[in-house]
Amino acid sequence: MPNSHAPIVRTLSNRTSLSLTRTSLFKLMALLAGVFAAVVYSLVYLAYDMDRTEQAESAFHARKAMQSLDKSLRLTVKDYAFWSDAYKHLHVQVDTDWAYVRENVGPTLFQDFGFQGLFVVNDVNRTVYAVVEGKLQPLELSSWLGQSIDPIIEQARAGAASETPVTSFINVRGSPALVAAAAITPGTDPTVLPDGRRPSVLIFVDILDSAKLDAIGNDFGVANLHIASSEEIGKSLLPLGDNGAAGSLYWEPERPGLKLVGVGLPLLGLAALLVCAMTWMILRRSTASALALDASHASLQSSQAALATSEARFRDVVEASSDWVWEIDATWHFTYLSERFESVTGLARQAWMGAAMNDLLDTDVGHLSQWLATPGRRPDLSVQCRYVDAQGQARSTRLSAREMPCGGFRGTATDVTDEVEARRRIEYLSQHDALTGLPNRTRLQAFLNSKLQAASPLAQPLVMLTLDLDRFKPVNDLLGHAAGDRVLNVVSNRLVDCVRHGDLVARVGGDEFVLILTDTGTQDDVEKLCQRLIASIEGAIGIDEQEVFISASIGIALAPNDASDAAELLRYADIALYEAKSAGRNTWRFYSADMNARIIERRRLESDLRFAIKHGELRLHFQPRYRIADGEMVGAEALVRWQHPVRGLIAPDTFIPIAEESGLILSLSDWVMETACACAAQWPAPLFVSVNLSPSEFKRGNMVARVSQALGTSGIDPSRLELEITEGVMLEDAEGALAIMHTLKALGIRIAMDDFGTGYSSLSYLRAFPFDGLKIDRSFLSRLEDSDDDKAIIQAIVGLGRALSLTVTAEGIETAEHLDLLKAVACDEGQGYFLSRPLDRDTFNQLLVR
Repeated sequence: MPNSHAPIVRTLSNRTSLSLTRTSLFKLMALLAGVFAAVVYSLVYLAYDMDRTEQAESAFHARKAMQSLDKSLRLTVKDYAFWSDAYKHLHVQVDTDWAYVRENVGPTLFQDFGFQGLFVVNDVNRTVYAVVEGKLQPLELSSWLGQSIDPIIEQARAGAASETPVTSFINVRGSPALVAAAAITPGTDPTVLPDGRRPSVLIFVDILDSAKLDAIGNDFGVANLHIASSEEIGKSLLPLGDNGAAGSLYWEPERPGLKLVGVGLPLLGLAALLVCAMTWMILRRSTASALALDASHASLQSSQAALATSEARFRDVVEASSDWVWEIDATWHFTYLSERFESVTGLARQAWMGAAMNDLLDTDVGHLSQWLATPGRRPDLSVQCRYVDAQGQARSTRLSAREMPCGGFRGTATDVTDEVEARRRIEYLSQHDALTGLPNRTRLQAFLNSKLQAASPLAQPLVMLTLDLDRFKPVNDLLGHAAGDRVLNVVSNRLVDCVRHGDLVARVGGDEFVLILTDTGTQDDVEKLCQRLIASIEGAIGIDEQEVFISASIGIALAPNDASDAAELLRYADIALYEAKSAGRNTWRFYSADMNARIIERRRLESDLRFAIKHGELRLHFQPRYRIADGEMVGAEALVRWQHPVRGLIAPDTFIPIAEESGLILSLSDWVMETACACAAQWPAPLFVSVNLSPSEFKRGNMVARVSQALGTSGIDPSRLELEITEGVMLEDAEGALAIMHTLKALGIRIAMDDFGTGYSSLSYLRAFPFDGLKIDRSFLSRLEDSDDDKAIIQAIVGLGRALSLTVTAEGIETAEHLDLLKAVACDEGQGYFLSRPLDRDTFNQLLVR
């Protein structure tokens, strides 16, 4: 008899299967929704964190930009205010000729530094000197600023004893401005005494307009740095002045997180739609199968297969994330680790399932379990952890966690090792030189300040060595900058090997190093160390099968004997280094007070020379040059003389080096060339004028254009102008010098090699360069009576000149014997005291009339 209950049982079975299928799918959907929510949350949080980090970094750089501007303005106003000449000419009496006309404290500060305002207020706070945008103006400081800054002025006076300037941000006509003020003092000049009045105050005003802010921001990597508008108030700003009284700065930080969200969210949304679509299809198929089939085993297996497929899809979505997912129970042990855990950490999942979380992850805030259990902890916060991967390498991860209702926690872990290392590298590079790895100027300043302030300098004596490499530039020029970098690395290692642990070796410039030594003992110990340093640096350096040899000059300053302030100690060491270089290099010098006096004296000479060039204090003398065979005058050499109104006649050996170092050589040479050509234009046509050129002119100035200008202004025939150059021109840049000389020859002028015989490769230069003549150095003639070798050298030079079709001129003819010898060897031309001393313009013109 058939079983009448079979259809009912079958229907109930189908309904039960359908209910179970739907329940499973809804649970799966809920789980998938939770996973997607966690992934979206992680993505959004990561994006927010990236944007927040970028915002913090850009704010840091914006602050650094303003701090750098503040520091630069402090140093500039200090250099001008704590100067004895400024005290005499801007405080004792206001000398606008010295300050503005001679450009000591005048328009160059606007042209070179962009300071819109420069003011001096006297002891009763009245403006006695004002330069606005490079123009001398009869203005009051408060009137131009639209406000009083008496508190700043008084702070500057309070810092007079310690030579400390004051800076402050104020608002000037709607724009932020940085004001720097410093009391004008005699500085370190012992010859200038205070006059008993309150010191006058020197004030620089730098208005930060849009163009200047944009340039500053670009230098520090801050995009579109500008004054905050009304719409930007309330966003991330950098206030200037007290509570933003001078205004606020705004910039546009990068938004890497926004870009990440823009790419990640659409992809996640697409994945969610695909999963929902597949789930819906599974549900339809499962329902159809449950209604169409009896309670057969095949139907059950089909439903189980669909569920397995759905779970597989869920696992694929979880594992597609770059993070690994974890769960722990209430005892802090892992209950779940996603498969991504193994690919990220290299550790086995099964080995860590059931293990304590604290055994894997460590934090700077204590055990991870303590952080998770912190009362009131915000659930959206994350913590940075450390762990050791399968290769034994330390890694960093950022952990986010949420508490589960049933106890325990679940969350994600993101590997941030590269990010942490990048930040550590940035911090390292900010205090170390990228090429040598030595501390840079920032690290040096911090180290020096800590040593000077940590303890009494008497208990911990400090020695500062400023070291500059000699003969390093030819290495770069001849072998290339890559070879120069290798030399700097070798030198850096040698310097570190010469000092003890606890001392500091820093690179502060291209080939300049600073060594800070603690507890070095006596002066003899310091000198022995200098000997070791120079001997170590002088050792051969192998570069691509070549040996390079360099040396060093060292300046030494002591604390507290010379100074107890870091900036002053650096300045004194630099002064001593300058003295060591002036003494012939390859040596060392200790700082002494008379060195500073010489620097002050040189600065005065430089200022006076600039004035002399502009106001006609220079004179030209002419030394005739004669043809030796018949005694006929063929031309004259132009020699510059400086008749100082106070010091009298100053020798060229004194002011020419100053002109070369300060950059005045171009103005000086232009004056000499134009004046010499103008004078020669009045001479009889056969006579030529000879002008000496400095090697630095070939590097700094447009030589061809300047010579053309002198020829065009005077109207002189180019063949009547001769330029004398030394071998140094070719040594600096042979290819560039050759191109310039060919262009000069195309103008029709003559070129002669001066001081021939003192260089080591003059013969090769004579063949390669377009010379018309050469001049025998006077040193050969001065030793003729005692040296037969010099007689042979002169005869050989004359023969060489004849073979190369060059005119040979002998300098320093002082006796009849000199003249007779030169006639005997058929030397072409000569000049010297025996023939004629240098003559002023009028006397030389009278000689031409005879």
